[in-house]
This record gives sequence, structure tokens and C-alpha cells, in this order.
Amino acid sequence: MCQQTTHQKEKRPIHQWFLGMIVASIFSFAYLIIPIYLLCSACCLILRYPTTNASLAVALPMFISIIIPPLPSTFILRLLKPMLYYFDYEAIYTDDKNVRQAIAGGKNFLFAAQPHGILSFVGMCAAVSKPDDAMKVPTAAASAVLQTPLLKNLMGVFNLVDASAHNLKKILKGGGSVLIYIGGIAELFKSCRAEERLYLKKRKGFIKLALREGVDVVPIYLFGNTSVLSALKHGPLATLSRKLQVSLTWFWGKYYLPIPRDEKILYVVGKPLGLPHIEEPTQEDIDKWHAVYCDEVTKLFELHKERVPTYKHKKLFID
Repeated sequence: MCQQTTHQKEKRPIHQWFLGMIVASIFSFAYLIIPIYLLCSACCLILRYPTTNASLAVALPMFISIIIPPLPSTFILRLLKPMLYYFDYEAIYTDDKNVRQAIAGGKNFLFAAQPHGILSFVGMCAAVSKPDDAMKVPTAAASAVLQTPLLKNLMGVFNLVDASAHNLKKILKGGGSVLIYIGGIAELFKSCRAEERLYLKKRKGFIKLALREGVDVVPIYLFGNTSVLSALKHGPLATLSRKLQVSLTWFWGKYYLPIPRDEKILYVVGKPLGLPHIEEPTQEDIDKWHAVYCDEVTKLFELHKERVPTYKHKKLFID
């Protein structure tokens, strides 16, 4: 049985829409401004420009951020609620009741989300919509995000953890569940507003991990992640983004500014795939269940794309 949550922007006054635009834009502008600020601060410190005291003052926010770890916060997530109405956010949970009961009974899951996009506004809205769930199931993020001053504190409110294989294994062995983005930043440079491309054919490590740990996989499709912002896919910044696994390229949305487009976005959670526990899975085992995952992701896309106007004529490609 499906559970559906909708936030229709037309039912909200204009001030809610405007406030939501400001909230969403804070994150997109931060991704552009923070790296520039950190670079300028470092240069000021090295050159002691314009004076030693002034350079220290400029770099003070950076120093404070280095000291303060990322702090998950349901309070802050609730303050971000206007973002749901700006995007016209909707969520569909295919098997929510059974998954919740299984988690309550001690079973853990690996939630596999795609596509990544420049910024996962769909995933962020899901956390804002259900902040208590976001605190129970952390989201795996690239270590570059968790180590970058200011950015780690801004994004840390969404309960992020290191996406390294060692850390994911530790979480699952400890009985916890985790949400991971399968395609990562590599996926950012594949999709566009005309077509949807998932970086998936070579991403089989999560299936191997799930089989070894006896953890079931739940597919999640994020409609809108690749359409609310467009990215510059070539050049030195794009190359650096791929290497660091963090979005450092130029991107734009509404008014050709780093303001995400106020389009309908949809968060769809599928059913658990039913993976068995195989302590030493063969390549055949991994390929088999990877194919099952690919099939389920394709089904989710085809079944629900009609609900999102910008996706009605999109085709899905798995690269």
C-alpha cells in the first residue's frame, strides 16, 4: 500500500513561495560562494593582506567551522519547511508500513537513491518533510563535503556520514540503516533536462556490501534532482568536481542564476528487493541482484514519471 505526501505550492500564499525560494537558494549559493571564500581567506592569511589582524578576521568563520563538527538538527530542518512549497514537493512510499515495522523489529536497510544531481533538493525536501526519519537514517556523503569548512556545517544538519566503504560497513554491522547516492557526482555530468542518465552499470559495490552484511536494498528515485539546476559539464571546474567528488562547477537555474527552478519534484521509495545474506557472494550473485536493482529503478521511473511535468517525455538511460 502506498503512502503519499503532497505540498501544493498553489495552495500557499506568495510569501511562502518567496521564503521557500530564499531557503533553497541558500544551499545553491553556498556551494558556489564557500569555495571562493575559503580560497580568498587562505590567500589573505598567507599574504597577511591587508594586515595580519584583518586577514585573521576574514578567516575567523573558517577557523570556527574547522573546530565545530557537523551537527544534525531536526529543529533546523523544520525551519526549512517553506522549501517544500516552493518546489511543490510530493513523496510516495510504496511499502512504508512494512519497512517501518521491519526497522522497529531490528532489521536494517540500505536505501539506494538516484539520481544525484548538482544538489539533491529532492532528498533534502524528504528530510525536511520527515525530519525524525532523517535523524534515524543518515545520508552518506563524500568525505570532501564533510571536511570542507562551512559547507560541512551547512549540509551537516541533514545528518550526513562518510560514504567510504569502511564506514558504510561499520554502520550496517552495527545494525543501522543508511541512505547512499549510487551514482555520486559522476551522475551530475550525465543527466540534463532532456534526458535522464544513471551512472549505474559499473556501480555494483553497494550490492556486494548488502549481500555480505545481510541487508536488504530499498530503491529510491528522485524526480527533479537533475532538472531544477543545470551544470557546466566541461572545463577545469568540472574536472576538479569529478576528482574531489563534490560539485565545484558552475551551475544555474531560475533567471540563469544559482536559484533552483520552482518545479514539481517527486520522492519515490520502492519496495525492498529481497536480497539474501551471502557472506561470500560470487560475481554471478552480485550481477544477478544488480540486475534486479536496475529493473526496479527502471520500473519506478516509468511508473511515476507522468506525475512530474518535466519528466513526461524523458527517457531513462543506464550507463
